Amino acid sequence: MTRLFALTAAIVALTGCPSYDRYDKLDRQDGMVNADTYARYGREEAEKIAIGRAFGQAHHGDDSLDFARQVGTAVAYAHTMPDVVEVRADTAAYFLTVTFKSGWRVAVLPISDGKKPAETPGLPAAK
Repeated sequence: MTRLFALTAAIVALTGCPSYDRYDKLDRQDGMVNADTYARYGREEAEKIAIGRAFGQAHHGDDSLDFARQVGTAVAYAHTMPDVVEVRADTAAYFLTVTFKSGWRVAVLPISDGKKPAETPGLPAAK
């Protein structure tokens, strides 16, 4: 009886462990305003969407080296935007914190909608 209880407890504990793959949940844009619609709200919004698309487009794997490359690509792209003052990468999650000249600070998540960053409507010319 004790062995059965221990086996049952072990099975329940192992099946109750969550998946730590958060990327797929962050990458999906379900329930959000369409990226192109959001980009038309203004110049900085368009830059935010373009950075998110560059971030999503750079995703090529799930190990730490792939993540470092992805973040590096997105940060480098963000620095080409004319209104971006500062970019900080969160090393424990999949987002960047971008500060614009206006003082607006926003989290940028990866966007994988199949469009290139340059296809974002309302995007100003790069630096």
